[in-house]
Formats: sequence, structure tokens, C-alpha cells
Amino acid sequence: MAKAPRRGPYICGIDAALDVVSGKWKGLILWELNAHRVRRFAQLRRGLPGVSEKMLTQHLREMQEDGLVHREVYAEVPPRVEYSLTEHGRTLNQALGPLGAWGVERMRREGFAAVDVAETSYG
Repeated sequence: MAKAPRRGPYICGIDAALDVVSGKWKGLILWELNAHRVRRFAQLRRGLPGVSEKMLTQHLREMQEDGLVHREVYAEVPPRVEYSLTEHGRTLNQALGPLGAWGVERMRREGFAAVDVAETSYG
């Protein structure tokens, strides 16, 4: 069952922004695409341990609909599909930077461990 389109009305800008990044994996998909620029589906799945194929597919479709992610299909056998951030997605990623910094500080303050991954703009 497809999620209903997100079209407001919104209470404030935070409400509108969170509507677009709602879901556990969307922020991480933005993070992964920002770090690697272009990813195929299997690469995204490997970069996001724990995400199911169904959930990754659903989030990528929603992010395409919201204009955050570009999906390029190459006419090859077998077909090759690549995902990248749109300019709109890059600006959202930049906006999430301070939130990521806040999260890093929270992890430090609370003594939470981090998964060993490459450094990105989210910290």
C-alpha cells in the first residue's frame, strides 16, 4: 500500500521538512548518496545495514516523488539503475548538517557508540 502524498497543510517549516525525511532510512539514504554521489541499489543496500529491499525501494520512490533523488535507468542487459541526489536533495542534505552535528554531540555526551563508517557531512 503506497503512502499518501505529502502536501500539507503544515503547521510550520519543520513540519514540512520532517514530512519529507520521515522514516528511519531516508536521512541515511541522503547521507549515503551524499558520501558516494552515485549508487546502485545493491550498493545502497550494502551501505545501509538492516534496511530491507522493500523499505529501500519504498523510500527511494518517495524520495523521487519529492524531488530529492534522481533515478537513472541505462538501457543495458541486465539493466543498470543508478541513484543520485538532485539539487533539491543536496540542499536538504546541507540543511540536515546541523542536526547531524547535534546528534554527534549527543552521542559523545551520552557515550553512545557509532557504527564504523566513512566520515560525511553529517559527522
